[in-house]
Amino acid sequence: MKKRLLFICLGNICRSPAAEGVMRKMVEARALADDIVVDSAGIGAWHVGEQPDRRMQKHAAQRGYDLSVLRARQFKSVDFDRFDYIVVMDEENYQDVMGRMPYAPDTETRHRYQQKVIRMKDCFVAFQGQTSVPDPYYGGAEGFEWALDLIEDGCRGLLAMLTGKD
Repeated sequence: MKKRLLFICLGNICRSPAAEGVMRKMVEARALADDIVVDSAGIGAWHVGEQPDRRMQKHAAQRGYDLSVLRARQFKSVDFDRFDYIVVMDEENYQDVMGRMPYAPDTETRHRYQQKVIRMKDCFVAFQGQTSVPDPYYGGAEGFEWALDLIEDGCRGLLAMLTGKD
């Protein structure tokens, strides 16, 4: 059964497109592209239509991930119906996404929407204990490398969860 994943960060130019690129490559390497669909979006609309941050593109490319084809888009409440998992990078993203949950008159639908939203930190394997994927936007190269370390770890954990394999 096809699974649809949506990665979320603040502006969809650093962390979430990196997670999209990392997960796509992992999915393709395991020949799961027909089973797992990957996308990303941002909470805000500031960068809609733009490529990922050039610094993230550079650091991702050094690890073999091409982010140049990706374009930022804004998260919409309809994404709750379009995706099986909405993976947020930090607690602020979590609160923002939950605040955009569509109105559901019944408890079952509300619960189903709530269950779709997961924190990337809950998928960490090597970096258990880390509380988020910090936003590298206002920092230097080490912030982008650290974000990619965490994203790779979280994507490995998420993929293992989805497939039941390490």
